Amino acid sequence: MTPSQTAIERPFRVLGVQHLAVGGEDKARLRHLWCDLLGLEKTGEFRSERENVDEDITLAGRGVFAVEVDLMQPLDPAKKPRVNEPPLNHVGLWIDDLAGAVAWLEANGVRFAPGGIRRGAAGFDMTFIHPRGSDEKPHGGEGVLIELLQAPPAVIAAFDALAAAPLL
Repeated sequence: MTPSQTAIERPFRVLGVQHLAVGGEDKARLRHLWCDLLGLEKTGEFRSERENVDEDITLAGRGVFAVEVDLMQPLDPAKKPRVNEPPLNHVGLWIDDLAGAVAWLEANGVRFAPGGIRRGAAGFDMTFIHPRGSDEKPHGGEGVLIELLQAPPAVIAAFDALAAAPLL
C-alpha cells in the first residue's frame, strides 16, 4: 500500500490538537510558568491514584479551537507511570471518528496502550497510541505517547467550517 493509497482509504481525520500534557516534579512551578507568566487560565483539576497523577487543566485560546495544557505531577515520584518523564508527556489529537480510527490503525499495525477506548479526564472518549511498536504491532509513536480523542460535534463542525473558508 502506497502512502497516497493509505491517505485515500483512511476513514477518519485528525482535526487538530486538543491538548498537550506537561509533567514536572512540582505542579506549582509549572502553574507559575503557564498561568502566572504566560497567562493561561486554570479551568479544572484531575487526580488519579491509578494513573499516578495530580493535574491542573489550563486553557490557551477560547471556544472549540482552545487547546488544553495539562500540568501534571506524580502523586508518588517513585511509582509508575511517571507523568513527569518525559516532561512533554503526551499530545492529544481531536479525531472525528475515534472507533473507526482505532480499527483502521490497528489493522495497519499500530500498537495501542492497554485500556482501549474509555472516558478520559477531559470527559471525551479517548485511547493512547503506545510510544513504541512491538513485533506484532510495529507502529508506535516513535517515543511519543499520543492520545486520540473523539471530537464532539461542535468541534467537527467548526473544523469543517474553517476548512471550507476561503484563504486570505
